[in-house]
Amino acid sequence: MTKDIIEIRASELRAEWGLSSEDPIPVKQLMLKLNIITIFKSLGDSFSGMCLQRNDNKFILVNSSHPIGRQHFTIAHELFHLFVQETFEIHYCNPGNKSSSKQEQNADYFSSVLLMPEMGIKKMIPQSELLSKEVSMATLLKLEHYFGVSRTAMLVRLNTLKLISNKLYSHLVGISVIQSAKEYGYDTSLYMAGNEGLVIGDYGVKARNLFEKGLISEGHYIELLSKIGVDPTQNNN
Repeated sequence: MTKDIIEIRASELRAEWGLSSEDPIPVKQLMLKLNIITIFKSLGDSFSGMCLQRNDNKFILVNSSHPIGRQHFTIAHELFHLFVQETFEIHYCNPGNKSSSKQEQNADYFSSVLLMPEMGIKKMIPQSELLSKEVSMATLLKLEHYFGVSRTAMLVRLNTLKLISNKLYSHLVGISVIQSAKEYGYDTSLYMAGNEGLVIGDYGVKARNLFEKGLISEGHYIELLSKIGVDPTQNNN
């Protein structure tokens, strides 16, 4: 699969999902719209996430110990496996790290294109910076927060699009992300871990339906809910 085809598929899916070709992806809302059960759990650093598909049911697991910007990249990476890759059922990933797998490289590129559309980026960069290829820290931070991505992901995208030079890339990548965000008055939560225990979708509803229909025992129902940190036997009053 070529980069051109990946870009076309990302554009087609944006249109199919009712998203413009320039705006940021509202990740959590999109998971609800696509009916993808998405669970955030603290996992080892070498494991970013996984996705699973059985018939029409789709599931994504995201490492909540990673920064939120990286979590967004992981989700978009998994969307490649779920909607673009053929003959797929289950996949474990560590997006953003160099892999010899062509499918993983394609998934990373898809994630980058989907989350950070070229025209959307260019419209947010001042003309003088576009011409000089000297994107400022103020502009870089604005891009990161607008598209909800990490510093690394945005710099790689800017460099790939040739909107910054290799020299500027090397300079910017060495600057403290948290410190620069604070200095320019930006919220730093994008660069920190979060969403631990969050569940997006109807996992609990499906488990309840199975129990009420007598397809699973009460013990199995309690076990399923415990996987997402819910104890239905606990009295909250």
